[in-house]
Amino acid sequence: MRGVFVDANEPLAVIMERLEQPGDPKVRIHRDPDIKPEQYPEILDGAEIAIVDHTALPTAVAKKCAGLKHVVFLGTGARSYMNPEELAELGISVHLIKGYGDTAVAESAIALMWASARVIAMMDREMRVGNWLREDGMQLTGKTLGLIGFGGIAAEVARIASGSGMKVIAWNRSPKSYPGVEFTDLDTVLARSDVVSLHLLLNDETRGMITREKIGKMKPGVILVNTARAAIVDEAAMIEALKSGHIRHAGLDVFNTEPLPGDHPLTKLPNVTLSAHSAFRTPEASENLIHAAWEHCRRIVKG
Repeated sequence: MRGVFVDANEPLAVIMERLEQPGDPKVRIHRDPDIKPEQYPEILDGAEIAIVDHTALPTAVAKKCAGLKHVVFLGTGARSYMNPEELAELGISVHLIKGYGDTAVAESAIALMWASARVIAMMDREMRVGNWLREDGMQLTGKTLGLIGFGGIAAEVARIASGSGMKVIAWNRSPKSYPGVEFTDLDTVLARSDVVSLHLLLNDETRGMITREKIGKMKPGVILVNTARAAIVDEAAMIEALKSGHIRHAGLDVFNTEPLPGDHPLTKLPNVTLSAHSAFRTPEASENLIHAAWEHCRRIVKG
């Protein structure tokens, strides 16, 4: 059984080679992170396993990939790039990797929260063009952080935020408990939180979940942080709330269109801090990620 890492960037390719063990299945590394979906059949060339970092795999393209039986997706958000149910109907199993970057993503969410609260990106931009902009920030010690969704990443965010003196409340679809975190209903979290941070997987239940109505229930002047998936939020409603000041500032790592076009409305708003879907990008997380990818390949071959 053969595999191909179809869209490897150089750092991940190096780790993939280093973690290979004697007796591992043969995996060819295609060193090009910017492939187009229509290139899948040629790149895979009949291989049974596709290791995919971020390239969309439309069902119509998957049908043309002779021999493909397994997709090892490097992360948890495969639904943003492919339809697992439709692939299953073609006999293709999608394997996810969970937990590899919980600390990395949590630290990024915290960084976006602090940068948003203290308007750091805006002041940086203005100073670079000669404007001595001085803005009042929000002091976060003693403020309430509301977590929407509570898995491994949110637990790490709660740990860090609690240690910095914030009160942490949370909503989760299934009952949870965590030291120092108060769990309550969604509307209460929205109404009480000075900062709302999203930590949900994207699925049919969560797509568009943060509607215009839900945004309206947030505390005026709230900071919104999203390191989960952009499609969870009504983007147009969020932009309106940013323009009106109902949302004081947004810290965003995920977008409906990636790469984010330079003329996108979000790039024109001064009260938005942007990062290029890189919350999970640390050497430690990458090591965990590729280790898990190899483990998937080994299990697949063993049956």
